[in-house]
Amino acid sequence: MKQLTILDGGMGRELRRLGAPFSQPLWSAQALIESPQHVQLAHQHFIDAGAEVIIANSYACVPFHLGEDLYQSDGAKLASQAAQIAKRVASQADHPVLVAGAIPPAFGSYRPDLFQPQRAKEIFTTLFEAQDSEVDIWIAETISSLEEFHAIQLVLSRTSKPCYYAFSLQDTLTDSAVLRSGQSVSDAALQVCQSEGQGIFFNCSIPEVMSQAICDVKQVMDKMGTEIEIGVYANNFAPIGNQHQANESMQTMRELSPQDYLNYCQQWYRLGATTIGGCCGIGPEHIQALSDWKKRFSTT
Repeated sequence: MKQLTILDGGMGRELRRLGAPFSQPLWSAQALIESPQHVQLAHQHFIDAGAEVIIANSYACVPFHLGEDLYQSDGAKLASQAAQIAKRVASQADHPVLVAGAIPPAFGSYRPDLFQPQRAKEIFTTLFEAQDSEVDIWIAETISSLEEFHAIQLVLSRTSKPCYYAFSLQDTLTDSAVLRSGQSVSDAALQVCQSEGQGIFFNCSIPEVMSQAICDVKQVMDKMGTEIEIGVYANNFAPIGNQHQANESMQTMRELSPQDYLNYCQQWYRLGATTIGGCCGIGPEHIQALSDWKKRFSTT
């Protein structure tokens, strides 16, 4: 069997479930500011569930969530704090746990139409410099377009640490998977393969669209005669449209049970994904089911 690495789940919803300070527009950054012990506890819950990689809680350390004034005064400090908390919790785990630095969307999730290349590079650079000394690997999250990928890849080219690029997909079933921008997953896979990235991931999209994305990546790798890691961490949201306003309301949740989500994970694994976890709304109970399954097939 192929080696499976288990990612953590959705930090924001876990913080909210734990009773951490949590509101729009600060989102998961509010706990960093007001109650960092809740961030530590959320990481611990995912590690206890079996996560082997935890992602620093720096997703909301951008002007879109903090506001320009708070970002300028505290954005880098908060991102650094997020990485330090993750590193501290990981170092105390009873099994090996890697810490991933996060590069989030600079202008809100799922909105490639709002992307500003030069300003994005400045924000990505700030987040990179704030976290790099504390993390083991990098995951750029919820990438919605190839233009966004290019800007992030330029910043991450400064590190020798493994870099993984997680793209968000349109929440509609099609014969070929597409990014939020409408650009093809095949083109994204080609460009990641041609870069120095260690893997292409797909995150913060509904589970139903992930399998086609994996198949499209595998086709590109077969044609190129190369291989990179494929990862998936879906959300527990209802489908999201192109005009989603992330700071205006809480996204509608579905009711995916741990077994429901595990069924998807098993399919992704069979298709070739070797790093699997969860995004928004996927909690420790879902990661526990995935971890328990890994233990069963690892001993057979």
